[in-house]
Amino acid sequence: MSAVDLRATTATGTATARGSSDGRRQWRRQQWIRRAPLLPALIFTIVVTQLPFVATLVISFLNWNSLYPDERRFTGLDNYAAVASDRVLRNSVVTTVLLTVLVVIISLLIGLGLALLLDRSFPGRGIVRTLMIAPFLVVPVAAALLWKHALYNPEYGLFNGMIAVVANWFGVTAPQPDWISNFPLPAVVASLVWQWTPFMMLILLAGLQSCPLDALEAARVDGAGAWQVFRYVTLPHLRRYLELGALLGSIYIVQNFDAVFTITSGGLGTANLPYTIYTTFYQAHDYGRASAAGVIVVIGSMIIATFALRVVLSMFREETKR
Repeated sequence: MSAVDLRATTATGTATARGSSDGRRQWRRQQWIRRAPLLPALIFTIVVTQLPFVATLVISFLNWNSLYPDERRFTGLDNYAAVASDRVLRNSVVTTVLLTVLVVIISLLIGLGLALLLDRSFPGRGIVRTLMIAPFLVVPVAAALLWKHALYNPEYGLFNGMIAVVANWFGVTAPQPDWISNFPLPAVVASLVWQWTPFMMLILLAGLQSCPLDALEAARVDGAGAWQVFRYVTLPHLRRYLELGALLGSIYIVQNFDAVFTITSGGLGTANLPYTIYTTFYQAHDYGRASAAGVIVVIGSMIIATFALRVVLSMFREETKR
């Protein structure tokens, strides 16, 4: 190759590189123009959600009790060690896990049964679906007050009233139990199950309606009964939806505060971690230790949320492959 040809090739390559570089700049400029309207919302979200967490993280490394303002100082991981060694906080962690597991499992089982029923055609199905969703739309504090006063009250509550009516039919006097005092944790669990079952039902109903009809028809043609179709076709298809419902439900129920605060005020062994953080912050005024416990709750929720996002992404991939 001569020197003239070499210079021509070099010039052509340089022009191509410049054109490619200009194209990338133009593409980036267009991308930023498209994203610019979303920047205020992004900045607002960061300010509202991330700055409070950063402030909580900083406070968690301080010995900060408002009753002793002169002793405020940096203590490193002492608050986290105190959270790990505090018997009350450890008990609240156990209560939180127990409460979450019970509510999620019972809600999933009842929600699965309701979803199977509502997946069938019958007159008024739309109205029934709307009524079944209603508990999930009730404000959590209002739902807890409803259960505490309208259902659990030993004097005028619905449960004891029904027991009295049935006892009168048989001519006996039935006991009138104090549901909250005698069964504190089941009382909280029942109110949360009532509120979260519609959420599980909606997720599982969506899963049932996305079940391939040809697979169901092929199973029936091969002689499979109703239980075998459910066991070997429907249930495997619902696995992702069950995982999604369990993970999303766990994220919210781990952070539940309204039911525990309203129904039992954290007494009788029902104090979960959010309620214990509340008492540590507002009653003991120990901001450092309460912030450390709060950071632990956030990290636990983020771990669960990560698994939930993976399940959602895998569901999207499966839908794309179909």
